[in-house]
Amino acid sequence: MTSEEIKTNVQKALDEIRPFLQSDGGDISLVSIDNDTSVKVKLEGNCIGCSVNQMTLRNGVEMTIKKYVPQIEEVVNIE
Repeated sequence: MTSEEIKTNVQKALDEIRPFLQSDGGDISLVSIDNDTSVKVKLEGNCIGCSVNQMTLRNGVEMTIKKYVPQIEEVVNIE
């Protein structure tokens, strides 16, 4: 998978989970993809400071991204 394909598929993954975050007043944006294995995202809105955002990041965001791009090793939220 090329870097461009990885970015496209990560965006598709984020588009899939965005409605769930938006329903709680939050959102997410892609910051960068490093070495085609590490995704940096920024949680926004009500997701900032939410007590369950790390769980959301691991169980929702990371799992969905890995479904689209299996070689992604980690998803990190930058603040």
